[in-house]
Amino acid sequence: MIKKFTGTITAIVTPFLEDGSIDVEALKKLVEFQVKNGVSGIVPCGSTGEAATMDEEEKKLVIKTVVDQVKKRVPVIAGAGSNDTQKAIKSSQIAKEVGADALLHVTPFYNKPTPKGLMAHFKAIASAVDSPIILYNVPGRTGQNVTAETVLRIAKEVPQVVGVKEASGNINQMMEIIKGAPKNFSVLSGDDALTYPLMTLGGDGIISVVSNEIPKEMSALTKAVLEGDFERARKLHYEWLDLMNINFVETNPQPVKTALALMGKIREVFRLPLVSMEEKNKAKLTEVLKNHQLI
Repeated sequence: MIKKFTGTITAIVTPFLEDGSIDVEALKKLVEFQVKNGVSGIVPCGSTGEAATMDEEEKKLVIKTVVDQVKKRVPVIAGAGSNDTQKAIKSSQIAKEVGADALLHVTPFYNKPTPKGLMAHFKAIASAVDSPIILYNVPGRTGQNVTAETVLRIAKEVPQVVGVKEASGNINQMMEIIKGAPKNFSVLSGDDALTYPLMTLGGDGIISVVSNEIPKEMSALTKAVLEGDFERARKLHYEWLDLMNINFVETNPQPVKTALALMGKIREVFRLPLVSMEEKNKAKLTEVLKNHQLI
């Protein structure tokens, strides 16, 4: 079976108007910018999309806007995660209803379920919605790491879970997943700076923050690895490493949204508790963007 998800998949930001409402027109333009520059998929309503501060109707609007703009050119993988399984199921049903091709489910935060609880969580979602699911392991946000053993058990027992977005930062753990995963299971980096090393070890791509700013270049990097051109991929990795890193000088998505505002693509508007960047960090970000002639 062919893997469903490879290459550069953008975890797209959610643009807001000055009054805090969804900037639908800016979102459409961002989606077009991504697709025309070669990305392999788009994730609306993830952490980068500030889904935590959006209500159900807003999430539905964002996902539908992305789906309608994409027009089936690339897969849309809707963020639908929750630490309440019933909410996760409802969000998944809404995402499927408006046309999402797949779902991204962060492992339940705060509750910190056992491996048995995680299995039950993903089985419940899969039994309620027949969409492909990517498991999102991000210990820095959830407070709990999902081990390679647990990921592989879920992949085996819940076939709808067809991939993992791995943001543990633990390369050994990622290698164990790659080594033991089913052939159709995608192992995607959750950290831009680890895309190249993970893919050289057999990973399949990235769910990316930096591709909001540089979709063409990030797509070229992952395409080069998938085609076996490791020298070109390595060159692109180091060329853009400073931008990858500066995007995390403060909590994501504060830097990437600030960068996109400086690039003239969105307004610099966040929802509390996220706020504007510290001036010293914004200055560093601005310098990197200027060095790359992005502004």
